[in-house]
Amino acid sequence: MLIFRQLFDQHSSTYTYLLGDSASRECLLIDPVFEQVMRDCAMIKEMGLKLVATVETHVHADHVTGAWLLQNRFASEIVVSANSGVKGARHYVSHGDVVLFGERKLNVLATPGHTNGCITLVLDDRSMVFTGDCLLIRGTGRTDFQEGSSEIMFQSIHNHIFTLPDSCLIYPGHDYRGLMVTSVLEEKLFNPRLGGEVNLQDFSGYMANLKLSHPKQIDRAVPANLRCGQPDDYDAISKTQDWADLTYSFSGIWEIQPTAGRIIISSSNSRCKRA
Repeated sequence: MLIFRQLFDQHSSTYTYLLGDSASRECLLIDPVFEQVMRDCAMIKEMGLKLVATVETHVHADHVTGAWLLQNRFASEIVVSANSGVKGARHYVSHGDVVLFGERKLNVLATPGHTNGCITLVLDDRSMVFTGDCLLIRGTGRTDFQEGSSEIMFQSIHNHIFTLPDSCLIYPGHDYRGLMVTSVLEEKLFNPRLGGEVNLQDFSGYMANLKLSHPKQIDRAVPANLRCGQPDDYDAISKTQDWADLTYSFSGIWEIQPTAGRIIISSSNSRCKRA
């Protein structure tokens, strides 16, 4: 059985996806966010999973990936496109490659257009597809910076994503309206940018006139993401407390875990200590 969770970062409107194999308990994360690593770690621990890989759908301009930090904590592989320009990853993938987690796998489709290194990830039974910033719900990623090309994106979507089964569920990299999932058939019919009878000329004209502002975090995010999310000023060595067993839960609460030893209060320094 597939273990699946759709997680959300409100600041960047980014979806992170956890997929796990229930038999082996191996899992992977698609597009983790740096600021949400504690949340993701808590979920993995609480569900008894083993993180084997993080997969980036592209070099993000709106947030820093959590891939490097998760690799430090779990020794997980960092998986990126061979065309991404990213340095320091463990595994570089191209069109037709697979990413394994237990007995399950994701098939890699090269879907450039938003960036040169955009990939789409198709679940082995073709029931789910993770499209990153290529195809969104009733929209697409932008093509006006970072190697973008409307013509290439149009071809990527029609030649690869739209050839999947109509019933295949599409999970995008972002949504700014609270929408969570769509399907191949829905986007073929109702996507205003490229559904129905929209041709390449229509699509290119639409994309050329979006007039969007640059992402607010682009100057911070892109350089860090080209290093798998490693910032210049981050200390990878976590500081631990010796006065209690603290655990960060998926609900977002720091908890003191019960232990065999007694916890006493020292009036001299007003700190808890293990007896």
